[in-house]
Amino acid sequence: MLKEQHQYYVYMLCNKMYGVLYIGITNNLERRLIEHKNKLIEGFSKKYNLTKLMYFEQFQYVNDAIKREKQLKNWKRDWKIELIEEDNKDWHDLAIDWDF
Repeated sequence: MLKEQHQYYVYMLCNKMYGVLYIGITNNLERRLIEHKNKLIEGFSKKYNLTKLMYFEQFQYVNDAIKREKQLKNWKRDWKIELIEEDNKDWHDLAIDWDF
């Protein structure tokens, strides 16, 4: 019997270019973005209107994703901005064209 392959994501949201940043982890990025964009969950991301996906990484193992999330949360803000701008220089919402 084949074992089901899992996927986990570490992601960064913002409210505007160079605005407030949020780092999270999920096993379903699309569902989680729907929750953020529709402000379905109370907390930091709802309070600061963090709905724009700036960056994400995919992992097969949850422990790797958790380790990366903790690493990124401990980074200096400048390092996080540099990471975003490596692939998303203009700070476009990476999920803007996703079919929700």
